[in-house]
Amino acid sequence: MPQLALPKGRGPKGLTKEELMKAVIQCGGMGTRLRPFTSVLPKPLMPIGARPVLELLLKWLRRNGIQDVYITTGYLGHLIRSFCGNGEQWNLNIHYTQEMEPLGTIGPLSLIRDELTEPFLVLNGDVLTDLSLSRFITAHRKHQGPVTIATTLRTIKMDFGVIDEESDTVQLFREKPTLSHLVSMGLYCMNPDVLQFVPSGVPFGFDDLMLQMLQNGSQVHVYKHTGLWLDIGRIDDFQSAQAIAWDENSASIEASATAA
Repeated sequence: MPQLALPKGRGPKGLTKEELMKAVIQCGGMGTRLRPFTSVLPKPLMPIGARPVLELLLKWLRRNGIQDVYITTGYLGHLIRSFCGNGEQWNLNIHYTQEMEPLGTIGPLSLIRDELTEPFLVLNGDVLTDLSLSRFITAHRKHQGPVTIATTLRTIKMDFGVIDEESDTVQLFREKPTLSHLVSMGLYCMNPDVLQFVPSGVPFGFDDLMLQMLQNGSQVHVYKHTGLWLDIGRIDDFQSAQAIAWDENSASIEASATAA
């Protein structure tokens, strides 16, 4: 089994005082890609080895010095509350929101806008990565923009021949090509002024936020990560995560995997 070795950060808390911020974990999704498992268990509580995804995320945040965490819940939210409680078992202060109706990926931030008065982290509750949280936050502060998106390069093998055409005439034909795209990792640094774009009480996705911000002329930056990233909502990534021995004792999560 590969061992995910999580190297040391900058001291036992990983982040400097200037980098310390609140974190929002988005856990309100239906987990449709992992059904039938998520018919009885919310996706953030899906087990990775002996630990739920959410527990690995919470421990990582605490090791990096973050203490105040907001968990947005919806579908089967009572199970997440029962498992995490107030967070004292991890020396965290955990607060919750509950969506009566789905609010999308960014809409739940409207429920806690009064609590987010300083730069904050937003992350999906189904993401595992070896990204250095300290470097990510430093990059966000350096840009001085309202949002920084953690990104990675994903290659997609097409199942079909791809045609480029112009005026109904074939210009290029590629047989089942492999295409590479820069994709969002579901991890963001945001400044409080972003919340002015988030409406209250209606579904609002990250794509909606990007559209409004770009139309407004706001600069959105990316942080390019070249290491591990797993979207546990994808069955392939969920299975890959089971083959990794997660080191829960490191201060940061910049990692390398070596064969056991």
